[in-house]
Amino acid sequence: MLKTEKIGLGVVVLVALFLGGCGYYFPHIYSGPARTIYVPNWENRTSKLGLDNDVYQSLARWFQKSEALQLTRERQGADMILAGEITSIDLPSVSWANVSTATDIKVSLYVRYVLKDLQTGDILWEVPRKLYTEDFSARVISTAAEDAALERIIEDMAEEIYIGTLNRLRKQPSQATTP
Repeated sequence: MLKTEKIGLGVVVLVALFLGGCGYYFPHIYSGPARTIYVPNWENRTSKLGLDNDVYQSLARWFQKSEALQLTRERQGADMILAGEITSIDLPSVSWANVSTATDIKVSLYVRYVLKDLQTGDILWEVPRKLYTEDFSARVISTAAEDAALERIIEDMAEEIYIGTLNRLRKQPSQATTP
């Protein structure tokens, strides 16, 4: 074996030992027991149509990262429920006088959600009111710009919910399955 191959192999082994020994884990991966999470349609209390579907689709993309977690639209057979509500949205209109100029516009979305264990009835995580915001340029004021900002908000929210759910599941004691 060449000297550079030995050094390369040594580095790989050291990195593997370091990562394995320090308790490092990938926060986007859940390797616990398989769980099915019931996600009903989120209540959309805004005038912006389709937000509830956009939230579900984004959550579904995130939860597909874990083979041990399955989202379902059916409550029967589910281990937990992730229910939510889009409570309000602020899509401001902008106007200005000749001397005033706006540079950025902020889109705001308020939601609430809860993760509950359907077997025990325990609430694992509850967020009663959460604000997500995204700025977009005032130079391009259009529904497309608003929609792009909302898309980023929903993607960020879905990622936060996914990682938060994984963190709660990792803290749960392992449940032995009964035959």
